[in-house]
Amino acid sequence: MVSTELGEQTLDRTRVAVVIEDDKDIRELIEVVLQQGGFEVFSATNGTAGVEAVKKYAPAIITLDLGLPDIDGYEVARQIRLFSDSYIVMLTARAEELDTLMGLESGADDYLTKPFRPRELRARVAAMMRRPHISTGGVPTVPAPETGQNTLVPAAPGGSSAQAAVSTGMARHNDGGGTGGLQGGRAAGAAVDTECIEHNGLMLAPRTRVARVEDEELELTRTEFDLLHALLESGQTVRTKADLVRWLRADDYDTGSYISDADERAIEVHIGNLRRKLGDNSRSPRWLKTVRGVGYCLAPAAG
Repeated sequence: MVSTELGEQTLDRTRVAVVIEDDKDIRELIEVVLQQGGFEVFSATNGTAGVEAVKKYAPAIITLDLGLPDIDGYEVARQIRLFSDSYIVMLTARAEELDTLMGLESGADDYLTKPFRPRELRARVAAMMRRPHISTGGVPTVPAPETGQNTLVPAAPGGSSAQAAVSTGMARHNDGGGTGGLQGGRAAGAAVDTECIEHNGLMLAPRTRVARVEDEELELTRTEFDLLHALLESGQTVRTKADLVRWLRADDYDTGSYISDADERAIEVHIGNLRRKLGDNSRSPRWLKTVRGVGYCLAPAAG
């Protein structure tokens, strides 16, 4: 049952969280952590009530227990992903890698293994909230790929993409080695007055967070969209898994933040989900190329 009632018209949805957790002590701990972070928190003790709470309150953040009394967290995440792109942090007492991968594949953005430290949850949530959202003003900052392969497409009135592509006027960015800091690459780019990035029939609009392949809109999670945006910005500059973890955390590059094997494996899963949704073939990629032992970059532009 949802534990807090509040008129929907009073909610700032960018600071709303839903906690789906059946253990009372853990649920109350998460509520305190999120409330201290400035969130209005709504809680549910089972999966069915949790899905309904997400529908009602449209939160920015969801924490989701894997072992719920009615339906498991995997199914809850799948149901939520049918109508919501809220960030999902999955909490699980299962430390096996397969459980983690299944959670990410079902639509979770991140995971924590119980028992967890409150400051770790707080840091994960804060990192998600630092990621770019739909922009209501200003011009996106986009660094040029080293090869200049991407094409920027101006948005037509009303937010739809124009039919014709235009050449980019972006400055080249060199991070000094090809696998350097992605965060630094973002900061160094020149502002452009266009809204969409196009590559081999894939079009991405950062400001409206819409991605299309040949006019068919893709249903991406926020994490998948953010990773795709990062790779499109980077062009054929190879980005390591650690770079992409830092990008998702909005960490400055070379701050010494710890990147675990599990963090990098999570990137692999998200990239795999992206490929599946794009219909891309890893052996003959149209968009996402794996550089074995290093990371990922865009496939070359079609002739």
